[in-house]
Amino acid sequence: MSGSREFRGLKGLKKQRRIQVIALAAVALIGATGLVGYAMQDGINYFRSPSQVMTEPPSEGETFRIGGLVVEGSIKRGHGTEVAFAVTDTNATVPVRYTGILPDLFGEGQGMIALGSMEGDTFVATEVLAKHDETYMPKEVMDALKEQGVYVDPNAKPES
Repeated sequence: MSGSREFRGLKGLKKQRRIQVIALAAVALIGATGLVGYAMQDGINYFRSPSQVMTEPPSEGETFRIGGLVVEGSIKRGHGTEVAFAVTDTNATVPVRYTGILPDLFGEGQGMIALGSMEGDTFVATEVLAKHDETYMPKEVMDALKEQGVYVDPNAKPES
């Protein structure tokens, strides 16, 4: 009789341990998920075209990427490494201000992407990226131009 009682006691102890292990694993999983979400909070930068910036203005201080074509004749050099220019997707134009060294391939009429935030009506960039050869255009810029119906594939053969 006492052997049977001991066996039931061990069975209950195993069940209790199993529940504790599962509960501890669930708490650890929830904690890890929360930490990953918190860490990624500042690492996600959304892309917006100039049209999207004008129709749905970003929240104050929100960091995002803007991309398009540098407007012809818009590059104005300031003191030191200050530069101002405008970026367009052919439907809307956003003025950009940047302090830093621009990439060598940065130029008017070229595709670019900048990281930064809006200050009033001006996008203040902290980083500017430019195309890397004569046919490259950032995917986001290409998609935005295609959406506007103005993208011309530089690799397309002219129709005879």
